[in-house]
Amino acid sequence: MSTTPQGSLRQRNVPGSSKKKNGSPTGTDSEVDSLDKLVRKQIASPAASELDYKIAFVIITVLAFISRFWGISHPNEVVFDEVHFGKFASYYLERTYFFDVHPPFGKLLFALMGWLVGYDGHFHFENIGDSYIANKVPYVAFRAMPALLGSLTVSVTYLIMWESGYSLPACIVAAGLVLLDNAHIGQTRLILLDATLVLAMACCLLCYIKFYKLRHEPFSRKWWKWLILTGFALSCDISTKYVGLFAFVTIGSAVIIDLWDLLDVKRPGGALSLREFGYHFGARALGLIVLPFLFYLFWFQVHFAILTRSGPGDDFMTPEFQETLSDNVMLANSLNIEYYDTITIRHKETKAYLHSHDANYPLRYDDGRVSSQGQQVTGYPYNDTNNYWQVLPVTNDNQLGRHVKNHELVRLRHLVTDTVLLSHDVASPYYPTNQEFTTVSMEDAYGSRAADTLFEIRIEHGKPNQDFKSVSSHFKLIHNPSKVAMWTHTKPLPEWGHKQQEINGNKQIAPSSNVWIVEDVPSVPADSPRRQKEERKVKSLPFLRKWFELQRSMFWHNNQLTSSHPYASQPYQWPFLLRGVSFWTQNETRQQIYFLGNPIGWWIASSLIAVYAGIIGADQVSLRRGVDALDHRTRSRLYNSTGFFFLAWATHYFPFYLMGRQLFLHHYLPAHLTSCLIVGALLEFVFNAEPSAEEPTYYEIKSGKKRAPGPRRHITARERFAGQSMVPAWIACGVILTLAFAGWYFFLPLTYGYPGLSVDQVLRRKWLGYDLHFAK
Repeated sequence: MSTTPQGSLRQRNVPGSSKKKNGSPTGTDSEVDSLDKLVRKQIASPAASELDYKIAFVIITVLAFISRFWGISHPNEVVFDEVHFGKFASYYLERTYFFDVHPPFGKLLFALMGWLVGYDGHFHFENIGDSYIANKVPYVAFRAMPALLGSLTVSVTYLIMWESGYSLPACIVAAGLVLLDNAHIGQTRLILLDATLVLAMACCLLCYIKFYKLRHEPFSRKWWKWLILTGFALSCDISTKYVGLFAFVTIGSAVIIDLWDLLDVKRPGGALSLREFGYHFGARALGLIVLPFLFYLFWFQVHFAILTRSGPGDDFMTPEFQETLSDNVMLANSLNIEYYDTITIRHKETKAYLHSHDANYPLRYDDGRVSSQGQQVTGYPYNDTNNYWQVLPVTNDNQLGRHVKNHELVRLRHLVTDTVLLSHDVASPYYPTNQEFTTVSMEDAYGSRAADTLFEIRIEHGKPNQDFKSVSSHFKLIHNPSKVAMWTHTKPLPEWGHKQQEINGNKQIAPSSNVWIVEDVPSVPADSPRRQKEERKVKSLPFLRKWFELQRSMFWHNNQLTSSHPYASQPYQWPFLLRGVSFWTQNETRQQIYFLGNPIGWWIASSLIAVYAGIIGADQVSLRRGVDALDHRTRSRLYNSTGFFFLAWATHYFPFYLMGRQLFLHHYLPAHLTSCLIVGALLEFVFNAEPSAEEPTYYEIKSGKKRAPGPRRHITARERFAGQSMVPAWIACGVILTLAFAGWYFFLPLTYGYPGLSVDQVLRRKWLGYDLHFAK
């Protein structure tokens, strides 16, 4: 095969590398010497050579703080999800237990800020639009926390590029796109969690890059420092939101590739023994798995240590957990249930009462199935005398004062209609596979239908012979003959069922949706000695038991966030910025905050992701055809450094396609940051990457004729591009940032919430049909 095209491609525009066929140089020795002296001088004084990087870093950081803190006091009202995260900060300061689907780290930061300014948590952020001024809330201090973190995110973005060895224009354009992005600004000026999440993700990338650069100094002090800091950043990421798991996938994938290279007996640094490889594997497992998990547990320990008082989160937890909280209603209102007591039973999830009334099921349902035409048993959301049920023993012996125990069989008599609860092998109205619940007369209940009216009280996590109590005993009511569990759901029955909930027998006993609670015992008077309680001590539970219970509840409720939302969006819409989210409006001034990225910046970033994929594809096709268009160092940076950024983008974007929960534009922010890194990397590749004839070719390395160069120190951009003109890169940087600035400035009124816009001004900003307010 001819090598002429390959050779010609590898030798274009490389000063001093082009030689005649007879080997004589085409350039003068003085030019080569001067270039060599220039490089040596820059290596000898790295501080002087990086002064321009430091100046740019300071300028970008200052601009980041200005853009995030400017006008942060507006609006002085509760905005969007501030109703949640501001409220949680207040609960922390009041030490009142609450429940949330997100881990505690980000919320603890808000609580810390509130504590630092002396706030007592008296305001609970109930409604969007509530005044902070009237309620004397230090909201600017709360908002300053995410603004601080958001400003640092811009700085960390710049440092990622700098530490990765990119040229100054590449560093500036990557950080500039984040600096001038309206979505990053909007999300970091409010009491929201995403500023913490995005900064933690960026710190993961930065710390891992610092760690990887020390790969030739394994187990040194700095090596351990950056490994542990990577783990800490990962922990902060997942301790803010569970989507932080994507950062573990990013870093984990890079670590697997790194370990695979360490296994290679032909690696440039020399082969490792299996024992040495084991040390490397163990160190990474400790720093990136074990320590992050311990940090993760630590934030929950802080969470439990602060929240010691009963609060709105009690209902999400088991009775055993609730009894660890002071002022808990169970400690005050829990009663031992006795036979012949009248009770009200409420479903734990839907809050519907077990209910019956003097009306029967229709003979036929809409699908043609036949019912028993028995008395209806339904779920009813309001307190009513038709919710009263009397607990009867298996044998109606009228013996009073006997406690009901766990696993005992009982009958439930509906007081108003004087009938007894029953389930039998007849299909329920909505679920042909589930059993119908109805009632029968007292005579039949203790006669021909005696077996079908028996139910087992099965207390959750209960012990044998444990007392059955109101409020504190979460239980399942199991039909004894058929072993189905009483269950309900939120789909209302037709008109014949008065739009109440269906009650049926679920053959799957294990799900937590089968759990019920005895809410009250109305047959026991308020002044009864049974209601007189001695002051009970708050109980304690092992930390891990509380943690496991909270994790299960958080995961379950997170998966239930599937309802529609008017501003929800799909992952395919995010890279193209097809829609945003309305955060806040004020009719009098026509002001609004509409969460939206900088369209120009997002479209540039998304386009260059596609360009990067095309470059990789073209390079692979060229290599298959025997054309080696890139030198080893350029290809290595394209695949390894830029490839790492692309991996981070992919792992923070594509998993959302697998989720069934509500999704919003802010879920794309971590991926957007990594797409900005790709823009900077490609700017350098396109305008500065020049092949070097002195680098071995792909085929020489593959055939083993030459080894891949493996410098034992980091090569800076200034050394790589010594003698090359940076003017094209600076021009490209200027053009990109000018366009981004124009987009940022045009959409500023929607990001900062002021000034108010006229109808014409609003219409001019509906670029892709954004659902803005005040458009007419």
